[in-house]
Amino acid sequence: MLRTLLLCGPYEQCPIINYFCPLFFVMIETDIIIIGAGPVGLFTVFEAGLLKLRCHLIDSLPTPGGQLIEIYPKKPIYDIPGYPIVNAGELVEKLMEQGAVFKPGFTLGESATDLEETEDGKFIVTTVKGTKHKAPIVMIAGGLGVFEPRKPPIPNLDQYEDKGVEYIIRDPEFYKGKRVVVSGGGDSALDWSIYLVENKIANELSLVHRRTSFRGHLDSVQKVMDMAAAGKINLITDAEVTGLSGNGKVESVTINHATMGKIEKPTDHFVPLFGLTPSLGPVANWGLEIEKNAIKVDTLDYSTNRKGVYAIGDINTYSGKLKLILCGFHEGTLAVQSAFARIFPNKKNVLKYTTVNGVSGF
Repeated sequence: MLRTLLLCGPYEQCPIINYFCPLFFVMIETDIIIIGAGPVGLFTVFEAGLLKLRCHLIDSLPTPGGQLIEIYPKKPIYDIPGYPIVNAGELVEKLMEQGAVFKPGFTLGESATDLEETEDGKFIVTTVKGTKHKAPIVMIAGGLGVFEPRKPPIPNLDQYEDKGVEYIIRDPEFYKGKRVVVSGGGDSALDWSIYLVENKIANELSLVHRRTSFRGHLDSVQKVMDMAAAGKINLITDAEVTGLSGNGKVESVTINHATMGKIEKPTDHFVPLFGLTPSLGPVANWGLEIEKNAIKVDTLDYSTNRKGVYAIGDINTYSGKLKLILCGFHEGTLAVQSAFARIFPNKKNVLKYTTVNGVSGF
């Protein structure tokens, strides 16, 4: 019990009371520091736990789940073994449930900024808020890295951010009974427009796109067209939002249409969904070998050029790399086996099948 409590950190989920509490300790020590609490990081907790290795996860987002929760929590995923179809949010819930028996620690809402190596061969990872974590192994599972939204060139856009302008839909119920203008032509804009209308969340929804053709999946495009024909979506193509107005919050948008000219449309929310621009962020300065905005690894165990530091999931690169969740699961599994050998060089690890031995926590 004492060791578990010592793993609790600032504003993290306490494994004992299942609550985010502001406990503070100078140093959080564990066996493996996992940077990134997306699906690959969460599954790695399970694989490490089978070898009795403790994990602590760091993520800049306020909740576990990574891109799955931040960008498309309701989007169906079809290529997870054993799941013919599973929503992104549900997959995160199952991964959290799977790893819970091993009582991982979480430092959430804080991005990792610094990596330093100690004299005893361990690493200290410091976050933007100054929280320090120490372990002999660091696994970077940061997905595509740090994301910044692609913003439309609207002069006064920044003054309405979080005042009616949102670049990511985190909680669909936030738009309950509201007038919403979505802008974009990709899967995110199409899928969220469909979701907000199908589930009768938005009171009125307009989808604005600068072209007449869309970049999203054909079935989503057809569904939007059908909804527009039925009067459920106000589809405005050959147009783009060029201005915002309101007293302290968004009250209307200015739409510049190719043939109709300027249209003033009252609204409560403007949601430009033009995608996100990834970058490695501070990780790029950690002395790792970088290629095309990704971390090069050895496919033997997905280790980097710094011994004790691994990169798994979408953030790494190697010949034949596929950016799939299931590939990240495989990478995390092999990385954990290598980590065990590094932590316990004189201890033999005998592979034990869960079908025979089951799963037990610490």
